[in-house]
Amino acid sequence: MAATTSQASLLLQKQLRDLAKHPVDGFSAGLVDDSNVFEWQVTIIGPPDTLYDGGYFNAIMSFPQNYPNSPPSVRFTSEMWHPNVYPDGRVCISILHPPGEDPNGYELASERWTPVHTVESIVLSIISMLSSPNDESPANIEAAKEWREKREDFKKKVRRIVRKSQEML
Repeated sequence: MAATTSQASLLLQKQLRDLAKHPVDGFSAGLVDDSNVFEWQVTIIGPPDTLYDGGYFNAIMSFPQNYPNSPPSVRFTSEMWHPNVYPDGRVCISILHPPGEDPNGYELASERWTPVHTVESIVLSIISMLSSPNDESPANIEAAKEWREKREDFKKKVRRIVRKSQEML
């Protein structure tokens, strides 16, 4: 276990250095606490030309000791209203699901976690999720229902959380 943990730690340190040297548009990332490379603070900027445009959304990315063999979990700490984000802020996208076959049969194994994913690819997938909600297998049933049936109410809620996120700066 210690070898796996140290390999994960080295890989995460490298990814952190790479992001510091070559920042990626749309988000910033760093450690919650410099003594723990397994907990990252991520700020995602709402993608342009989407309902989330102009928002600043904070999230915690928690990596398991056996990363990259298992996916991290990602939880928004900022308020978020989206079909693919649980009410408690946890992000639900295929690449964050454990590798292998989906026990429920909704996803192909190729859509799930693979060790080639990096912090950058994960956050870019979350940005893509904000741009294109998937209401077919929602994490937040109420948000998905509103997205499908009461789009104006959905937009109003999102505009409110975008404004709130701007006020938190």
